Amino acid sequence: MSAKIIFIYILKTIGILIGIIVVYCLLGYLLPFIEVSAKDDGEKKEIPIYIYTNGVHTDIVMPVKNDLYDWSSKIPFENTTSKRTDYNYVGIGWGDKGFYLDTPTWADLKFSTAVKAAFWMSESAMHTSFYKTMTEASDCKKIMISKKQYLDLVKFIDSKFDKDANGNYLLIPTKAVYSDNDAFYDAQGSYSFLNTCNTWANDALKAAGQKAAWWTPTDYGIFLHYK
Repeated sequence: MSAKIIFIYILKTIGILIGIIVVYCLLGYLLPFIEVSAKDDGEKKEIPIYIYTNGVHTDIVMPVKNDLYDWSSKIPFENTTSKRTDYNYVGIGWGDKGFYLDTPTWADLKFSTAVKAAFWMSESAMHTSFYKTMTEASDCKKIMISKKQYLDLVKFIDSKFDKDANGNYLLIPTKAVYSDNDAFYDAQGSYSFLNTCNTWANDALKAAGQKAAWWTPTDYGIFLHYK
């Protein structure tokens, strides 16, 4: 095979890759505008949840404990560095394990991490963070849901955790936490450029019958429906 033919193949491959990236970015911007409407189950909306983003990952934040579910029984306070027991809320997000542990902000993103995450080449993880209080802001939106919707949300989130034979979540023993209030756990499923941490959070909202984007790879696609 001549050098010219090889060069043409290389150019075609680069062209295809650029085309995929352009189409992905275009769909990633446009498809989130298609809204999935909230489903009113007719019940009283009495449980507060929050959608919260750190600029990269979107978490679903819920009461640590209420009469329906006690997250601290599954996500022990003692698994955090602080080991405090006075937290009132817990935020949970799903994503690529390497992306979570190595990329707390976009400034920390490495090319190798991005490639592994984009193409199903690494494991997934659940990131859990405890909070004393929650305050609404541009990066944190409050949503009131019914008890039934909350139970649907709990079921969706719980199903993503890896569990041992006794149903306990599997803690990832690492010092690569973001602060003294969080911990990581092994998770089900594969992360990819089509199924991101924000896609998961968007699906969690759908499971709870809340407004959501039809599909979104970014936090922007979620929050544009909660302005």
